[in-house]
Amino acid sequence: MDQGRQVFTVDLLERHAAKGRGVITCMAAGNDVIVIGTSKGWVIRHDFGVGDSFEFDLSAGRPGDQSIHRVFVDPGGCHCIATIVGQGGAETFYTHAKWTKPRVLSKLKGLVVNVVAWNRQQITEVSTKEVILGTDNGQLHELAVDEKDKKEKYIKFLYELTELPEALMGLQMETASVINETRYYVMAVTPTRLYSFTGFGSLETVFASYLDRAVHFMELPGDIPNSELHFYIKQRRAVHFAWLSGAGIYHGGLNFGGQQSSSSGNVNFIENKALLNYSKLSEGVEAVKPSSIALSEFHFLLLLENKVKVVNRISEHIIEELQFDQTSDSAAKGIIGLCSDATAGLFYAYDQNSIFQVSINDEGRDMWKVYLDMKEYAAALANCRDPFQRDQVYLVQAEAAFSSKDYFRASSFYAKINYILSFEEVTLKFISAGEQDALRTFLLRKLDNLEQDDKCQITMISTWATELYLDKINRLLLEDDSALENSNSEYQSIIQEFRAFLSDSQDVLDETTTMKLLESYGRVEEMVYFASLKGQYEIVVHHYIQQGEAKKALEVLQKPSVSVDLQYKFAPDLIALDAYETVESWMATKNLNPRKLIPAMMRYSSEPHAKNETHEVIKYLEFCVHKLHNEDPGVHNLLLSLYAKQEDDSSLLRFLECKFGKGPENGPEFFYDPKYALRLCLKEKRMRACVHIYSMMSMHEEAVALALQVDPELAMAEADKVEDDEDLRKKLWLMIAKHVVEQEKGTKRENIRMAIAFLKETDGLLKIEDILPFFPDFALIDDFKEAICSSLEDYNKQIETLKEEMNDTTHGADNIRNDISALAQRCTVIDRDEECGVCRRKILNTGREFGIGRGYTSVGQMAPFYVFPCGHAFHAQCLIAHVTRCTVETHAEHILDLQKQLTLISSETRRESNGNLALEGTIPSMTSVDKLRSQLDDAIASECPFCGDLMIREISLPFIHADEDQHVISWEIKPTVGSQRSIPLSL
Repeated sequence: MDQGRQVFTVDLLERHAAKGRGVITCMAAGNDVIVIGTSKGWVIRHDFGVGDSFEFDLSAGRPGDQSIHRVFVDPGGCHCIATIVGQGGAETFYTHAKWTKPRVLSKLKGLVVNVVAWNRQQITEVSTKEVILGTDNGQLHELAVDEKDKKEKYIKFLYELTELPEALMGLQMETASVINETRYYVMAVTPTRLYSFTGFGSLETVFASYLDRAVHFMELPGDIPNSELHFYIKQRRAVHFAWLSGAGIYHGGLNFGGQQSSSSGNVNFIENKALLNYSKLSEGVEAVKPSSIALSEFHFLLLLENKVKVVNRISEHIIEELQFDQTSDSAAKGIIGLCSDATAGLFYAYDQNSIFQVSINDEGRDMWKVYLDMKEYAAALANCRDPFQRDQVYLVQAEAAFSSKDYFRASSFYAKINYILSFEEVTLKFISAGEQDALRTFLLRKLDNLEQDDKCQITMISTWATELYLDKINRLLLEDDSALENSNSEYQSIIQEFRAFLSDSQDVLDETTTMKLLESYGRVEEMVYFASLKGQYEIVVHHYIQQGEAKKALEVLQKPSVSVDLQYKFAPDLIALDAYETVESWMATKNLNPRKLIPAMMRYSSEPHAKNETHEVIKYLEFCVHKLHNEDPGVHNLLLSLYAKQEDDSSLLRFLECKFGKGPENGPEFFYDPKYALRLCLKEKRMRACVHIYSMMSMHEEAVALALQVDPELAMAEADKVEDDEDLRKKLWLMIAKHVVEQEKGTKRENIRMAIAFLKETDGLLKIEDILPFFPDFALIDDFKEAICSSLEDYNKQIETLKEEMNDTTHGADNIRNDISALAQRCTVIDRDEECGVCRRKILNTGREFGIGRGYTSVGQMAPFYVFPCGHAFHAQCLIAHVTRCTVETHAEHILDLQKQLTLISSETRRESNGNLALEGTIPSMTSVDKLRSQLDDAIASECPFCGDLMIREISLPFIHADEDQHVISWEIKPTVGSQRSIPLSL
């Protein structure tokens, strides 16, 4: 321990604490409240929290000398119990901090209360809850007091020690909630025994259960001036205890979560039990037993005569001796006792007149050394306050393991040291000892303990560890040749460990350095593994290709993180290595551009293959064309070239005939280059395919000519494809006819018979006279007599049909002329009040009222007008104006032009009439007027403007025309300048 700093210090709290009420006989403390009892029956309460004190005389009304035997105060400092002993026997009183007068507990009259156990978990300022009182005759009683009742709620007898009736000298209680029930733990001591009680329910139920079963106790015989039991409370829970017994100080930890014994029904909640022998308190002198004890977290405060010795309960060594500044009168009697205030964390000692306060100054600061000296390393680490202290604990452990040649354990501890031992010193230790494996373990553990900011050091150590791993792997291979085949060998284990290390350290290892290390040691597989971790997939794929493992290479390429460019780069090698797996991988890969794979596919296709072998390139191209609907001309051209090289041209023909889509707008339904396809098919002598391509390119003459070399039936089919050009179709059939005539090798009559049969297949397109020039000049006409007669009969039928059609046409023309004549005589009846559809004036008014339209003459007294079959009627001038306004501009200009011409002609006619021109000169003029008037009628009166297309087109016109802008402006509301006048509106 550090002797330069005192852990416990003593201060005089109050010199004359009894205030002349006798001498101090007992004392208790809690929450900065001190209660003392005097030899004259007074109880004095000092509340240092509020700075006041109260005095109670419990001897009033009692004969003879009275003395306070014991005083007790709860941890909160509110509840107080005191026992007075005198000639009248013993009496026990209860008082509250707010009371001015204590209350006697009449049921306890005659009983000397030695100890009290408070229910620390449930006690409150106004209620004591359950309190256990232990008496001098070995009885236990339960008490409960509520401050508002001004008296006890009840006092119950609980238990009595019958086997060995002794006075109860110490009593403690603890509660815990277990599955919605309260469990009680009670520990009581006599001068020779320690009893344990536990159970569920209430205290009465717990102690009643011990009527039928034995009480759990431990006996330590021996004489002791004053047996005591203390709990150390931490965060309102008892964590360890100490019993001042005749044999020594029995102490240990408390664990109230222990398992219940099925045989005894008790709970063994004491752990780490120990007994401190009194002989350790004095050296070479007869052991002196303490008269009182106080318990702190790590120490015992033992009262020995006028001194208090502080003993570390872990090491059992005396660390300090506390001296008290007593008066001469009190020094003879010595220190009477010790008490503790668990709430305030203080201890008190008292003699007859004075109270001394014992304060603690960080009592756990050197506990790590204590545990370290005892080799309890876990506890030492738990009590370390700074990294330097922890380093010393780790160093001791490391040196001990190194000395015992447990190098791996030593390496783990050395790795945790950060300050008191350098990294170089540790590594030199292992290098000097020749322990490469332990050195590697040290480096790995050191990496675990380094901060992320030490990037440079992490990289260096990781690289060193990598080299040590590689050295270990090579040494294992040299030691055991069969390590490669044995899956359970140390070699396989270290390989897996090394790969795990590479995976964990991939972000801190320098890529170039690590790759060079792996390569220099010949660890190709680990190099590939590390390259995969670092995303160097090109190296990985290249390695697998060299090993002939195409499937593994393809698995790497299919990873989402791998660039698709590697697919194109390694495509030639992969398809040459394993075409099936490569093509399957391509088909499974999304966003793959087949055009970039064309070089690889062409290289593969150029190599010789077995006749019956499935061409993988064709399979992939068909997948692109049919499944992916690829429109790339390069893909289609390549597939077409592969089809063309096959012996069977069925696939080629199906491909040419297949429609892959509309292609470009108004373009063909294919994506390959037809010119390239034609050259290729001609080169490979795929004539049927050439015929199809010619036909597709609308080169029907070439298609038929080539088809005639292959199959006349194919030529006929090609000729039939031409439907919109009759002359071309006839020309194609003539080509076929010439070929048929020239190719027939039979007798003349058979040739003629075949030619006539061919004519029937043309469905009348060719006649006998069309094919006669193909026969030789010396052919006799008798051979064609039947065909010629048949042809003449057909012509005769056509002539008769034409005559009938002409007659029908003549009759139709006559009927139309009759209808026109009848139409000219048609009339309609209008009402005398019929209004014009435009101006809304009556149609039958005189012409002077409106004026006669230009180009029109008045009919009697009326203006010219139009009447439509629908019933609408219009003045001629109104109709012209309406149609001109509503129709399109070009039509309106045409109407105005006609009207202008009519006006000019009418003016000239009037001038000529006035000049007495001859009548013969006016006839041509009138004919022109009628023609113009007819044109004007057609322009304005071909349909009713209200029922025809003109009205329908008006739907799309705006309500306000462009020429009505001024009219719209006139409707705008403008602010009135000056005074406003309201004009009443009459309804």
